[in-house]
Amino acid sequence: MEFIGIPAIIIFIVLIIRFVRIVDQYERGIVLTLGSYTRTLQPGLNFIIPVIERLIKVDVRITTVDIPQQEAITKDNVPVGINAVVYFQVVKVEDAVLKIQNYSYAVSQYAQAALRDVIGGVDLDTLLTARQDIAQQIKVIIDEETNAWGIDVTSIKIQDIELPADMKRAMAKQAEAERTRRAVIIAAEGELTASENLKKAAVNLTAGGISIRTLQTIESTTANPANTVVFALPVEVLRGFQALMTGTTTKHPLEKQL
Repeated sequence: MEFIGIPAIIIFIVLIIRFVRIVDQYERGIVLTLGSYTRTLQPGLNFIIPVIERLIKVDVRITTVDIPQQEAITKDNVPVGINAVVYFQVVKVEDAVLKIQNYSYAVSQYAQAALRDVIGGVDLDTLLTARQDIAQQIKVIIDEETNAWGIDVTSIKIQDIELPADMKRAMAKQAEAERTRRAVIIAAEGELTASENLKKAAVNLTAGGISIRTLQTIESTTANPANTVVFALPVEVLRGFQALMTGTTTKHPLEKQL
């Protein structure tokens, strides 16, 4: 009896192990009974009938799929190489198992086709400056197809955009020309502002004021006694000096009466 009891206990333990199935928190389980879908198992301890029922586990966490570099031609006939990353999540495990053979591979292939289609409909400038908008367009196209598979595409990120070498050189020359143009405009605006200020200064300065400014210039340039400075003064400046000297030596009429 003891000899018969030990194998029975072992068989019972083996059956219990085959009956019991543990589904992790990040998983869901699909049960097929004699090949037909019957129920979905939630995380925790679950039981199935061996041989009759089969369990398929599905990961419901966000999955990342790399889109390898795709060669595409933009709307303005510029060949580019572009790659991206797709983030998706299984929201209906029964559809992901029963309606598509390999949902991860299917999402990757459909994303590649959608990427080439969208890139072919935009020009190069839009591609370089509106990556987020283009990624959103690709996401909408993929979502329309993958919703039937129980897949939700959460995000798409465009990583690298590879341009031809001659296009890179042309863009560098264009950027350099734009910087030169801006520098010329800024210099011209500075010259205009300086000329306007000089015009205001010329209006404000009288003949005597010009002479004082000339004297200040002479004083600043002769700070070193070893320097010899020769000035060719115009007649207007000499007349200004004469006006200054006359103003200082002429007495007021009241002073003459006194």
